Amino acid sequence: MIVDTHAHLYLDQFDDDRDAVLRRAHDAGVETIVMPAIGTASIQQAVDLCGKHDGLYAMTGLHPSETQDATEAEFETVKDWCDHPSIVAVGESGLDYYWDRSFDDRQRSFFRRHIRLAIEADLPLVIHNREATDDILDILAEEKARTDAPEKMRGILHCYVDPPAVAERAWALGFYVGVGGIMTFSNSEVDDYVADVPLDHIVVETDSPYLAPEPHRGDRNEPAYVRRVVDGLAEVKGVPVAEVEATTTQNARTIYEIEGEKA
Repeated sequence: MIVDTHAHLYLDQFDDDRDAVLRRAHDAGVETIVMPAIGTASIQQAVDLCGKHDGLYAMTGLHPSETQDATEAEFETVKDWCDHPSIVAVGESGLDYYWDRSFDDRQRSFFRRHIRLAIEADLPLVIHNREATDDILDILAEEKARTDAPEKMRGILHCYVDPPAVAERAWALGFYVGVGGIMTFSNSEVDDYVADVPLDHIVVETDSPYLAPEPHRGDRNEPAYVRRVVDGLAEVKGVPVAEVEATTTQNARTIYEIEGEKA
């Protein structure tokens, strides 16, 4: 069985066929799907889905693109959700330097607040990183050094696309790397990078509805397609598919502290 550690199933791209998407995921061997938050409304949407379907879990957090106009009340809402039984992580938080550099300081401030919240709530942190790798790792190291509970810092560096040295540094800080569809792209180097990352440092994801793997590239992504990521990892590493399934699933259960269930 497989865990899709990152899928936005609450988005309206799935409104017309969400039940069918979940059936296809189950048929593909996906036992659990974890839904990251974008903003406060998405937390409620994800939690509502958790109440309707087994094997779904949610996160609480503000995507870095949302921090430009985020209010204190919104962050308080993020905090309030941490105790809900369907919430298994804080995220996705982080830094995005691709679209708009006009509020970098605000992004970094909210990222630190999410790190501290995750430690305080004893939840893993799921990190969005786009062209901000050095700043993200530096901030994590600084926050780990300042906290009285460094053992509580842990999580996933989502959408991993960096050289193996980044995975090593992330692991040293308590973070798995989330490998998704980009690994299958013909113009990507991620397959070469993950070949040198130990399998016990990796979880798999789709980031549905985005970044569908080959041969679905350009189409709507969905959790069933995480099977293609698992198959690709097995090919890159020269190990049986069953080994990739078992190891990445155990990694996901460990970081999210969840039992095996079927989506």
